[in-house]
Amino acid sequence: MEIPPLNWIEDYFNNYELHKHAFRNIICQVQSEIQKIIIVDTFNYGRCLILDNEFQSAEMDEFIYHEALVHPSLILHPGAESVLILGGGEGATLREALRYQTIKKVVMVDIDKEMIDCSKKYLPSFHAGAFDDNRVELVIEDGRKYLERTKDRFDVIIVDVNDPLEGGPAYMLFTMEFYQIVAERLKKDGIFIVQSGAASVSENESFTSICHTLSKVFPHVFPYVAYIPSYALQWGFTMATHNPSNLDITGEEIDARIHLRLTGALRFYDSITHHALFNLPKYLRADIQKQRRIIRDKDPLKELYPGISVNK
Repeated sequence: MEIPPLNWIEDYFNNYELHKHAFRNIICQVQSEIQKIIIVDTFNYGRCLILDNEFQSAEMDEFIYHEALVHPSLILHPGAESVLILGGGEGATLREALRYQTIKKVVMVDIDKEMIDCSKKYLPSFHAGAFDDNRVELVIEDGRKYLERTKDRFDVIIVDVNDPLEGGPAYMLFTMEFYQIVAERLKKDGIFIVQSGAASVSENESFTSICHTLSKVFPHVFPYVAYIPSYALQWGFTMATHNPSNLDITGEEIDARIHLRLTGALRFYDSITHHALFNLPKYLRADIQKQRRIIRDKDPLKELYPGISVNK
């Protein structure tokens, strides 16, 4: 059977490598004051979000990314009641945090109101109604400015912003000075988690630099990775804390906490997955050890991303 001509998203990893997604149609395409927002329906991965020509998340496998981002810290914390999310415009990070019955308040700070509006309208499976939960305080503001002005302290702080693209809205949320502000806004047993970029054999400069920079602010830093099929590569996350006394728990305790604390069933994260996430391959551990770059305000991390082309 002859395959009809297809429309393609060409996701460039660099100038010499790309990943292609065939899509049915463009659902939404707007230029907000902050960024270019595109939402498309693909054949293999369902509805997908693209921001500033960078692939963000896909309906089919976003649960892998968001469960990996949220649950290790909230399960390891002895009993988190307050969470701060910086970014996370799809609402999926918010959705996962709100699963916890102990959570009394989640403050979500996103710089782009139009992104939130698009999510509410076009990405219902991502947020699953999370924006309407009465525990949520939604703030439209730059995440760093919010942290600089707030006096509140949180049990868990999650940074789920775009990669630090040159000219983008997020690169000043990856510096040592920013992490120092974060540290001041954590409670005694607080845990910080940040999405940390690609962690592949050929592309891990951002990931390893973030790990090294965090180690200059926090005495205990725990990098981990998950393979995201729609990204076609391994993705990095980094957890940091001043108080690791509650982090060394058994697999049985992890599963018990999932059972007691969470509402709804998880599709990716459990005790087996937890330990797999933190068991980095040898080459990646070596690259983290070799990294010496400290990301600073005066020398921020800025990726030069070739960008996505949407061919129709």
